[in-house]
Amino acid sequence: MRILLAGATGTLGTALLPMLVAAGHELLGVTRTAAGAARLTSMGVLPVQADVMDVEDLLAALDGRQVDAVIHQATAITGVPLFHRNLYATDALRDHGTANLLRAAAAVGARRFVTQSFFLGYGYRDHGTEPLGEDHPFAELTGHPGIDRHMRAMRSNEDQVLHAPGIEGIALRYGMFYGPEPATRRLMHLAKRRLLPALRPSGTTSVIHIHDAAAATMAALDSGRPGQPYNIVDDQPVTFTDYFRAVADVVGASPPRTVPGHLLAVLPYLHALMVRTHIRLSNHRAKRELGWTPDFPTHRAGLAAVANG
Repeated sequence: MRILLAGATGTLGTALLPMLVAAGHELLGVTRTAAGAARLTSMGVLPVQADVMDVEDLLAALDGRQVDAVIHQATAITGVPLFHRNLYATDALRDHGTANLLRAAAAVGARRFVTQSFFLGYGYRDHGTEPLGEDHPFAELTGHPGIDRHMRAMRSNEDQVLHAPGIEGIALRYGMFYGPEPATRRLMHLAKRRLLPALRPSGTTSVIHIHDAAAATMAALDSGRPGQPYNIVDDQPVTFTDYFRAVADVVGASPPRTVPGHLLAVLPYLHALMVRTHIRLSNHRAKRELGWTPDFPTHRAGLAAVANG
């Protein structure tokens, strides 16, 4: 299969590329920079140097190309967001960037389109103790301007892809990423310096190792049902406090110090995520329909692999 991958040099794109190459697919990778193009070339990927947010630039770079499928993994997240504004560029990619990639998909003859969605589309609030399936309400507005901006973008992304005429659209609602990548390495460094907090109270999240996320993307490309979203998470939701304790444990650091959660209120996005939000997701649909099972079923298994890698 010939595949166009947007976000080819990002965290998940970097994990996904070797799997796609090993499976025998022919790849075109979208990147904005000459350095990114050189990196893709070294991996045996045909670079498409273009800005996803500039539809004319994107279409010109793809002129004369034909592909079978598009995978949208483009984000503008370079670290842990502290404020809602840190996600505005990614919101734009989820909205206008998705529209541009769908235009590109039509131009190059692609029939299948897999897009990156996100677990926080279920809402930054306490969802209770039961795991949420894909039929749970998604991207509902709250009246909070920052949060609603993210909700509209995630809803736009999914609606465009799942309902695009002539496209077999699939949305993957990934959990919080971790693995052999800079953000996780940074947490391990902070844990060694005893700078990770044990929050009280602490929010609950659902996580996914980046290699399991990439494997699920491969499975969705082959087996996903058109028009369907899938939760891509491991088997065990975790509080942020327990996650940070596990990070400290795998690097042999002392347990994090307990701090009041309200101290994060000066960082509105981080407070909403790490203190107020409780999201436990079910991965049953992905396991059943995609034939996918995470190699790292819990965060402890995955973090240990990172620390020992």
